[in-house]
Amino acid sequence: MTIEIGDTLPSVSFKTMTPDGSKVLSTADIFSGKKVVLFGVPGAFTPTCSNNHLPGYLENHDAFLARGVDTIAVVAVNDQFVMQAWARFTGGEGKILFLADGSAEFAKATGLDLDATAGGMGIRSKRFSMIVDDGKVTALNIEEAPGQAVTSGAATLLEQL
Repeated sequence: MTIEIGDTLPSVSFKTMTPDGSKVLSTADIFSGKKVVLFGVPGAFTPTCSNNHLPGYLENHDAFLARGVDTIAVVAVNDQFVMQAWARFTGGEGKILFLADGSAEFAKATGLDLDATAGGMGIRSKRFSMIVDDGKVTALNIEEAPGQAVTSGAATLLEQL
């Protein structure tokens, strides 16, 4: 079953890189008591993710914060080292929280998993965006075509805030 507006995010763990190395963050660590913009991508460094999806969130970073967002986060079914490299490559370090869902635990728990085995990518995350207020989903946008980043783009979420 796919997560819906009004649902509370499942309790899972993510990995992220810090100056002190790899760190585990729980859903509670990231979302409790905060308004968070979370978007998910099938994979770091993939064309649509790097060229279309992530840039909108970087460009609108200040606009999100001005509308009361505490954190902008991106999640992908990649390891924390790939996510760290992607953050550096895109200039997203310090602006966006890059979350590794290496085993697709979050993607599966929310019903946002995507079987991309035919394309050689295994289980990934669907392309999505959501607003999460204190752990509860208040807006959710799931892209129908994984090669597009319109419904789940930054402009859509800015309108929903």
